[in-house]
Amino acid sequence: MTDLTPNSTFLIVGIVFITIAVIGQSKLAFIEINPGCFGRILALLIGISSLLYALGLLNFSTVNLDLLRTSLTEQIKQSISSINDLLQGS
Repeated sequence: MTDLTPNSTFLIVGIVFITIAVIGQSKLAFIEINPGCFGRILALLIGISSLLYALGLLNFSTVNLDLLRTSLTEQIKQSISSINDLLQGS
């Protein structure tokens, strides 16, 4: 039997939750699924986020997060300095 990697686990979970969201109310031999409206929306959100994580779109590395943080800090500093220049010029 093969080992389950996190990517394949998230892929399976995403497919299961999207299936629950699409089918909605169903009854199999001994399993009854009745998520309701809120449950279907929640299952859809969990399914989509799991599939995106499995595809690597939500898998952020610390390097990317540090780069994003420094970029945002620089943008905020520039915005504050331009607001100060605007206020001093008035």
